[in-house]
Amino acid sequence: MKPIVRPMLVMVPAVALLLGGCAVTGNAPASAPDLPLAYAETAAVDAAVPAQEWWSTFGSAELSSLIAAAQAANPDLAIAAERVRQAEAQVRIADASLFPALNLGAGSSRRETHVDGGDWKKSDASNATLSASYEVDLWGKNASALHSAEAALRASRFDGETVRLTLVAGVANAYFQLLSLRGRLTIAHENLDIAERVFKVVDSRVRNGAASALDRARQQAAVLAQRAAIPPLEIQERQILFALAILLGRAPEGFDAQAATLAGLAVPRVAPGLPVQLLTRRPDLASAEAQLAAANANVAAARAALLPGISLTGSAGLASDVLLNFLSAPTATLALGAALLQPIFDGGRLRAQVDVASSRERELVESYRKVILSALADVEGALAAGQRTATQELLQQQVVEQSRTALRLAEIRYRAGADDLLTALDAQRTVFQAEDQLAQIRLSRLQASVSLFKALGGTWTLPEARNLSPSGTSTRGSQ
Repeated sequence: MKPIVRPMLVMVPAVALLLGGCAVTGNAPASAPDLPLAYAETAAVDAAVPAQEWWSTFGSAELSSLIAAAQAANPDLAIAAERVRQAEAQVRIADASLFPALNLGAGSSRRETHVDGGDWKKSDASNATLSASYEVDLWGKNASALHSAEAALRASRFDGETVRLTLVAGVANAYFQLLSLRGRLTIAHENLDIAERVFKVVDSRVRNGAASALDRARQQAAVLAQRAAIPPLEIQERQILFALAILLGRAPEGFDAQAATLAGLAVPRVAPGLPVQLLTRRPDLASAEAQLAAANANVAAARAALLPGISLTGSAGLASDVLLNFLSAPTATLALGAALLQPIFDGGRLRAQVDVASSRERELVESYRKVILSALADVEGALAAGQRTATQELLQQQVVEQSRTALRLAEIRYRAGADDLLTALDAQRTVFQAEDQLAQIRLSRLQASVSLFKALGGTWTLPEARNLSPSGTSTRGSQ
């Protein structure tokens, strides 16, 4: 048999190398949809590129410390990190399929038999075997599985960066909401003081016979309405504070923020760059592209499973008739083998797996296109909100100034008996609503800036783009 086995062992690797050049590949990855040359909404003239720690541009040291604490202890970030570790382990599993598998086995046994009417007979045996097996990756099935795992690893890393960006934006928004609610509470208490001051004037006029009891009842209702507006704001303030604590990975009990108002916070002006830059600036877009690459590799692996496979096996061992002893007249064994396997009938299972993989790839192509369009809309919406809320804030400041003037004049005229209480009540409501609206517009403007930073991907850039030389060529090896 030796003259037959050895030529076969030489031919099998040769055939494997020859057919390996015909490895099955998936479809070419889909390209990004056509992107506009510029955004429809324009940025301010003095807009700047986001700084490395873009949240510092709001000018709040407390916000920076809260974000640092969130990045160190947030549960979602820890979960994302574990998913990256799982993806790294999957890459190692897929990579192992490209190498031979070696197994070492050893055993020893004693057997005693008794024939009816005879003596007990015993026999000892010991053996040790080293076996190896290797699946020749003719059509690139194992290599495609490895490429899929590597792409999934990249996607998990990009997903982790998306979680980080979402966390930072969430902390900033929650912090601004907290300060806004505290500012609105201050305004509500100030308005309550105004209402009570006017009530004293009304009460004095009623006691002096210059006004009716109806006026006092109306102003008393205004005081109570203003007092009733405070508890809902207090509830929202506590809820936002507790939500901020959870983002920082802390229990709500004992947690607090020091700042009490939005005053003093800067509203940064951000340069959005070009739409095409989103492809390298947003981790969620990079993740969608990596998932598409993984699906493409899965299609190639599913197609390769339809084709014949070759496996090589070999084993070498020692056997002895002595218990736990391989030195006493051992018997050496050597075995080599090759097997060819071609699926013939499986009820359509393998073909269905190809269809599933292909459909999944087409689904991710559409998902990739959708996420790019959504990213463009995010930037446009944030730019529009930033510009409009800035204009709205300026106009609302004028409304507040004029309403305060109207209230002051209404009080003077009411004291003099030139106007009735209804005019003063209307002036009060206008001031209360205008000041509260101004606080909410200021919050909306800050949140629009956060949304723009988030829509642009913060300061994150695709690792490949980060390592490009000025000439446009990569400064590192291909991955």
